[in-house]
Amino acid sequence: RLHPDQPASFDFTPENLAWAEATIANYPPGKQVSAVIPLLWRAQEQAGGWVPEAAIRYVAQFLDMANIRVMEIATFYTMFNLAPVGRHHVQLCGTTPCRLRGAEDLIKVCEERIGHQFDVTPDGALSWVEVECLGACVNAPMAQINFDFYEDLTPESFARILDDLAAGKE
Repeated sequence: RLHPDQPASFDFTPENLAWAEATIANYPPGKQVSAVIPLLWRAQEQAGGWVPEAAIRYVAQFLDMANIRVMEIATFYTMFNLAPVGRHHVQLCGTTPCRLRGAEDLIKVCEERIGHQFDVTPDGALSWVEVECLGACVNAPMAQINFDFYEDLTPESFARILDDLAAGKE
C-alpha cells in the first residue's frame, strides 16, 4: 500500500522535534513506545497529509522500535494516509446507514469530480477515500474533509462543497 514515489529522508522540524520530546515525556518510563500514534500523526501533518516510509522509519528509530512494528501501526489505522493526498482530503463514510441514506450518490460525485479513490486532482486540491463509520449515523450520509465533518449531505450540497474547496473557498 505504500506509494511508489517516496522521499529519501524525513526529519521532524525543530518545532515538531521539541513537541515529540515533550509528548514522549508524558509516558511512564519504559512505555514511551505508546507515543507512536501521536508521533505518526505529527509526521503525517508535517509531510503534507501522508506518512512516507521515511517518516515511518524515523518514528521507529526515534522510539527505538522495530520498523515493522511502526509499519504495522501505520498500515492498520485508516487515519494514516500512505500516499499523497489533496489539500482537501475527503473521507466518505460507506457503512450501511450512510449507504441506505445516499452514500452511493456521493461516491458518484467523488468519482466525477475527483476520480478514483486515492487519486489526487491535477491541481492537488482534492482526493478521496471511502472509510468505515465516522460516527454520525443519525445524520447520514456524511463525510469528513480534513478536520471538518459534513452531515446530511445530498449530491448537490456535496458537489457544491467540493467545488468551493477546489476553488479555494472555505
